[in-house]
This record gives sequence, structure tokens and C-alpha cells, in this order.
Amino acid sequence: MKPTKSVHVLHDRAENSREEHYQLMKKIHNVAFFGFADAKPDSPLYKEAFEVAKVLASQGMTIVDGGGPGVMDAATKGAQAVRGETIAVTFYPQDAPGFEGRYVGNIAGTEIITQNYIERMFKLMEHGDAYVIFNGGTGTISELGTAWVMARLYYGHHKPFVLYGAFWHKIVDVITENMMMRGNEKDVFRIATTPQEVVDAFRMFDAEFSAMNHNSAT
Repeated sequence: MKPTKSVHVLHDRAENSREEHYQLMKKIHNVAFFGFADAKPDSPLYKEAFEVAKVLASQGMTIVDGGGPGVMDAATKGAQAVRGETIAVTFYPQDAPGFEGRYVGNIAGTEIITQNYIERMFKLMEHGDAYVIFNGGTGTISELGTAWVMARLYYGHHKPFVLYGAFWHKIVDVITENMMMRGNEKDVFRIATTPQEVVDAFRMFDAEFSAMNHNSAT
């Protein structure tokens, strides 16, 4: 299958709104979504991802996902519901029967094809300025771990993330109580339970980055 690329035509009002929000969000323009590939369209998880993507896209952010089903499909469709820009980072596996692969119904504005799962994950990390991580399985665990360690290693120049759902509080508590944490790991993310809380978290992160850059420049 050939990669697809399309250009969305937006009304002048939408363009002005997007530009206004880009001026507010200096650092965070692209947001990558991670979560359960088996989430069905009628499930609460799918609907949550759809709404979060819809709200972020309405704020002028480009939504990035893995081009598969479930949360990835919800992310694309949520953004497109408000004529938002979308990017899918995909690969077409031949020897990975446990991978969901490219979902034909997830048609993003731009598709970036990679060669394997690892390259796909890091391309998703590369193309996102920040991440939203929903409930998921082992793939989501690996993406959370990668986002978290990268944020710690590059702290101050890192990419923040939001964990979506109240259940994350228990998971984070268990990790911080039992693993060898260094101290600033919890500064790089926030837990949100509504789309507006996600927007507020990214605005806060964006303001923190602007302050960091200002302080380092002076």
C-alpha cells in the first residue's frame, strides 16, 4: 500500500484560530497518542481518545498516532472531526503476528512508513512534541517506559506526557514505591481525566519550557 498524503483546506476562521493557538503554545504543536489497539468504537476508551484528540486538534495541535485500530483510529478520527491535521506513523509487518498492523480505516492526512516496530515507536516519539498515553497492553507499557526514560535523560529539553485516566494514580504509586526512581521523574508528566485537563497540562508544560528557555538565555 502506498503512503497517502492529503492537504486539509480550512476556513479562514479555523486558520486564524490555529495560528492564535500556535502563538500560545510555543513548543507543543504535535501530540502523539498511545493506547490499546483493540479498543472498539463503542467502548469508553475509544470515545475518550476521540474526544481528547478532538479538543487538542481544535486548539491547533496536530495529532500523531501509529495508524492502527483502537485508540490510534480514535485519535485520527477525533482530530478530523474538527478538520485537524493528522499524521500516522506505520509499518507493515510480515513476521510479527502479535502486532495489529496498519488499519485500513485509519486514514491520516500524512502517512510515514517505517521498517519495524522499534523504528515506528521512535518515529512516533520523534514526531510528537508531547504525548497522551491511554490504557493499553504491553505495547503501551513499552511506549510509556520509552517516553518516561527519554524525558528523564533529556530533562529540561524533554518531551512531556499526560497519562489519561484515574487508574494511572495507582500504577504510578506502585512504580514510585517499588522502583529505583531518581527524583524528578514525576515532574515530566501529569495525570488527566478530562480533555480540558489535558489541554491545561500542555499549556502548563509549554509555559514551563518557555520559562526554562528564558532563564537559560539570561
